[in-house]
Amino acid sequence: MKAPMTLRGAELLRSELQTLKSVERPRVTQAIAEARSHGDLSENAEYDAARNQQGMIEARIRDIEAKLANAQVVDPRLVDAEGRCVFGATVDIETDGEKATWQIVGEDEADIKASRISYSSPIGKALIGKEPGEIVEVHTPGGVKRYEIIDVRYE
Repeated sequence: MKAPMTLRGAELLRSELQTLKSVERPRVTQAIAEARSHGDLSENAEYDAARNQQGMIEARIRDIEAKLANAQVVDPRLVDAEGRCVFGATVDIETDGEKATWQIVGEDEADIKASRISYSSPIGKALIGKEPGEIVEVHTPGGVKRYEIIDVRYE
């Protein structure tokens, strides 16, 4: 199954992948070669650390490549949503007199500090398909929260 991802999220992953392949991989390969030159590998902490780091870099490269291969990139500006809240939309909400703005994004892109929530989160699920003026109720660990949708944009 394809996982939705915003254009921004896909670009960030591609950028990270490029850095890992063109900067980090060669750097750790050089560190391994240098540690090897110091002789006995059985008690060489530098060699072990570099090999460990190489394993983590290669695992992250495989992870990013898999995510990009399984991604369905969605540009919210191209979605015909007719004012409804959809994946990629930026939503202005109000709850208990406080206003907030969230963008609904893929699971890997979610970052509450950057106002990006996952479409599969309880709030994301509640907002999908709704329009400005509607009130959604979300069951949270602290009880039921009510959010009024003020505006929906596709940026």
